[in-house]
Amino acid sequence: MSALYNITYGLYILTAKTHKHSGCVINTLMQVTSSPARISITINKDNYTTKMIEQTGEFNVSILDMSTTFDIIKRFGFSSGKDTDKFLDFEDYKLATNNIPYITKHTNAYISAIVISKTDVGTHITFVADITDSVVLAKTEPVTYSYYINNIKPKPEKSKKKRYVCRICGYVYEGDELPKDFICPICKHGAEDFELIEETKETKPVETITNTSIDKYYCPVCGNIENSIVNDNKCVICGANMIRF
Repeated sequence: MSALYNITYGLYILTAKTHKHSGCVINTLMQVTSSPARISITINKDNYTTKMIEQTGEFNVSILDMSTTFDIIKRFGFSSGKDTDKFLDFEDYKLATNNIPYITKHTNAYISAIVISKTDVGTHITFVADITDSVVLAKTEPVTYSYYINNIKPKPEKSKKKRYVCRICGYVYEGDELPKDFICPICKHGAEDFELIEETKETKPVETITNTSIDKYYCPVCGNIENSIVNDNKCVICGANMIRF
């Protein structure tokens, strides 16, 4: 199924009208024939705009261009027209001759159409429609779905967790603020021996800090730390067996 991601799609604002204006974002518009001029759109059954088109048999499609912002996608794509007036306080539209809105900003053309057939395709409905009007609004490039994903849609915020490194053994604590009573699980030193790792380009990867190549030996009895073993792996302070970390 991963091959489907290589199919190219555009982005469009689909609008309709019953007792009010509404619309949604779609990426499944295609030309069916040129004579007669005919297109198809496919929409989720649960969309409020779908119900409007089923009721009236008419719609407009505004073709979004490369100037598209996330705000317009959010307005028409992130809420339902069933309980939201998507045209409230929105000025970037006009009414076409069919009295249905088309979007005037971030678009390069719009198409008006009348439905001639519909097909249930499972979760979606495909409408085939004859074009009744089409107008070029600007000589700009249409935006693709791929461009939207890579350049317009906000990226997830990076983790805001802080990292603290133990100056004694190199152990890294990751989380919120380092607790004042925190004890290093490796060398048993307290929070006062930790320092915040600044997130800069020069910061070494955590793996480099944590997995230090310098051998250290820790005494589980008295907490003594040595860089090398002496006296048959015995702690020079208490005589207990040293542990390498």
